[in-house]
Parts: sequence; structure tokens; C-alpha cells
Amino acid sequence: MADIPQTTGQPDRGAGAYQFTGHTLYDPLVAWEMDVADRPGKLVPGLATSWEALPSDRTKWVFRLRPGVTFHDGSPFNADAVIWNFEKVLNAQAPHFDNRQAAQVRPRLPSVASYRKLDDMTVEVTTRTVDSFFPYQMLWFLISSPAQYERLGRSWERFANEPSGTGPFRLARLVPRERAELVRNPTYWNPARAPKLDRIILIVAPETVTRTNAILTNQVDIIESPAPDLLPRLRQAGARIIENVTPHVWNYHLSLAEGSPWRDLRLRQAANLAINRDEVVALLGGLAKPAVGVVDPTSPWFGNPTFRIRHDPAEARRLLAEAGFSPRNPLRTRFIVPSGGSGQMLSMPMNEYIQSAWREVGIQVEFQVVELEVLYTAWRQGALGEISRAGNITANNVAYLTSDPLYAFIRFFHSDQIAPRGVNYGHYRDAEMDQILNAAMNSFDEQEQNRLMQRAHEKAVNEALWVFVVHDTNPKAAGRAVRGYVPAQHWFQDLTTLS
Repeated sequence: MADIPQTTGQPDRGAGAYQFTGHTLYDPLVAWEMDVADRPGKLVPGLATSWEALPSDRTKWVFRLRPGVTFHDGSPFNADAVIWNFEKVLNAQAPHFDNRQAAQVRPRLPSVASYRKLDDMTVEVTTRTVDSFFPYQMLWFLISSPAQYERLGRSWERFANEPSGTGPFRLARLVPRERAELVRNPTYWNPARAPKLDRIILIVAPETVTRTNAILTNQVDIIESPAPDLLPRLRQAGARIIENVTPHVWNYHLSLAEGSPWRDLRLRQAANLAINRDEVVALLGGLAKPAVGVVDPTSPWFGNPTFRIRHDPAEARRLLAEAGFSPRNPLRTRFIVPSGGSGQMLSMPMNEYIQSAWREVGIQVEFQVVELEVLYTAWRQGALGEISRAGNITANNVAYLTSDPLYAFIRFFHSDQIAPRGVNYGHYRDAEMDQILNAAMNSFDEQEQNRLMQRAHEKAVNEALWVFVVHDTNPKAAGRAVRGYVPAQHWFQDLTTLS
């Protein structure tokens, strides 16, 4: 990452940032199980001990809050604090509204219609429609201290340097674009997540080789995304390469808005068929898996798509020729891609490899390369947003977490999520897809949900709505001194497991 993620309560810089300044300093009402590596985690109680949709009205969710929890500043956690936090990101008229935090979490809470305090330790949230997957949205909603905000003169800038959450660590020092120092919270409420280390220092190191050399020279103990060509040296030096199954896909999200060439199914299929995913995996030193859809074939949501994602350049050329293009008369278009960042793997080498593969079949893509936060802004604005329109952009290259139905399907493929309301960047609108997703959100039966997600996934693959490339394995390299780290099967990771 190019900077320390926001420390005010809602981290920026993507889902990977939650492990650094999210789940260290703060807690959500609904948490994710992060201390298991041999299976996917599940929803577990956080600052809420329980939650349920009322049988009499499934749009009303009741959250019963955990008693006896205090913020780092000593003030009590209660229903008033929860409502205050909803207001800071969802109510632009609230005096403490923070647009920077809202930009990060508002798209992650698309179902929230209203919220109210029932009593000191109970909150009710009303959703726009019946949404059985709503608790997954609450994973992203972290709770910061109203009392600390008041004490610091109602300044989010000051709060960033002296944040107060309920999490297992406290912030001891922040140097923007350089480092953050976290120290153990001795009064943390959850013994199961009590930190094993007294202090963790987060170092900003966006360059892959620089980051890898830092661990080879013992300047740091653990790094994200080591340089693939230095993996043999890392292993020779005694470093441990840590990776795991990760619900994540590196892809291109295509615009289907009026005027985009990608409205033509033949072009979308050709773009998928031109890529040799095994070579992309080799480029990454084996620290990835070819993607043949939004989710891996082992997922209960994969189904049985009839369009098979594979490397078939001859078929790609045939489809392009049918659409009027060839290597001599290529389709010319422009994508927005990141220089690097959380979840983006080896962004530029991967993009440049795929750019070359496309050129060979008759697709000539020019890249607008930006810092990751700029890309996220373009993604949230959508294909008809200011950034994409100004640059004549027809696709983005945000890599996605796909751990639950909301994050894998609903937010991208439901017409109700068309940007800027949600992150349906491409302005995809399909009545059948909406019907499938609506039925899933109205079902509280897991088997029925899985069956409907299979149909949604089959449709997304058969229509080649994205260009699917690889699944990440969230690799890290750890020095000999590191013990006890648990790599969860999620983009959420728990630094309290480090020892």
C-alpha cells in the first residue's frame, strides 16, 4: 500500500486494509471467524452478542449489544454509540458526518434504510427490502468512540492521530505514508483475540522488490505479496511462504453502458479466451490459481456454466472476426488499472502480459494507470462516472473479495446496485438476474440460497460479464522469528494471531 489506511474507524485502501487499521483498533457488531485456516470462516458475535430478523417483519433486524465493553478512552460502548456511528457514515446532515469514512463503508451497507435505539443495549436496523444476507454487510461497519471525537474538538483529523475503538490494539504513533505503531490493549473484552505481541509496527512498502529485500535483510518480520522471482532466495534464507485458499478474483469489470464495445457478447468471450491463465500463475511464482468464474469450482455457488473459461486464441480470433475486428483492424479501447495495492497482486506485470495476449488476437487496450484509491473512486462512480467518462474508460481492474453472496454477486449484478448507489460499475441490468438475486435475498434457507447463487454464477459466466483471470492465495513471507500466524480463508486476517 502507498499509505497507512485510515485510522478513524473505516479503513480505506480496500478489504486488505481491515487487518491493519480495522480489526486491530476497532470491532464490528458482526464479526468473521479469523482464527481457522483449514476451512472458510463463518459469522460470529462481535460487539453484538446476537442478531435476528423479526419473524413478523423480515426487514427489521434486532442487534443485542455486548455489555461491559469500553472504548480505548474509557467511555462505554452502547446503543447510542452504534447510532452515532451509523450517522457518521450514512447521514450527510449529521454534525459528525465524515465523507472520507462514508466513501469507504456506505457502498458496503446498501440495504440499510433506517436505524434506531430500542434500549441502551439493543439496536434495530430496517433494511430497504427483505435481505437474508444483511448480516454480511455488518462485517464492514466498525465502531469508533463518540466521546473521543468530542474530546478532540470534533475533529476527524485529530481523531486519526488519537483514535479510540474497542479493538485489541491501540495506536501509539502514526507517520502518514511511512508507519503506524500499534500496542496491545490490556483491557480488551475478548480473551480469544488478546494480542500475543506487545507491539506491531506497520511499514509502508509499496514496491514488491523493496518489500522482499526488507525481509531478506531482516529489516521486517513479515511481508505481504513477496516478489515471485525472489521466492527461491526467500526459502533459502529460511523464510516461510504463507498462503491459503482465498475467496478473491483478479479480473476486469467491463462496462455495459451505452457506447461500450463490451455490450457485444462475442467481444467479452474473446477477451476471456485470449488469456493463458497458467502463464499468469507462472508469472506470479505459482502464488495464484486460474479463475474460471467469479468463484472457484470448489465453491457451492459455482454451478455448471456452459461457457468454459479457457485459453483458446483461435476461437478468440474467430469471435473477433465475426464482430469485425482482427490484429490488423483491432478493437481499440482504454482500461483504468492500478499501479499496485491491496489485492491487486503484481498489477502492472499482469496487466502488461494480458495486454500483449489481447494484442495478438485483435484487442488493443491502452491503460490509464492510477493509484489504487483513485481506481476505487472510479469504480464507485461507475462506468458513467466522471473519471471513466473523462478517460473514455470501458473497464476497471479492481480485484474483488467473493466471500459471501453480497460480495460475490449481488453488489455487482443487481440493477439496484448500479453505481453510484452500489458497485455495479458496468451498469448491468437484467430482469432474470434481478429475479434470481431477489429470490435469494428473500430466502432464509441455505440450500435454496446456494441453488440460486449457482444460477446467478452460471449466468454471469455464460454472459462473460467480466474477464476472469486468477484467484489470489493472499501470500505472505514470514521470517524465522514469526510463529503462530493463522492465514484465514478470507481477505480479513487477524494480526492478534502473530507471535
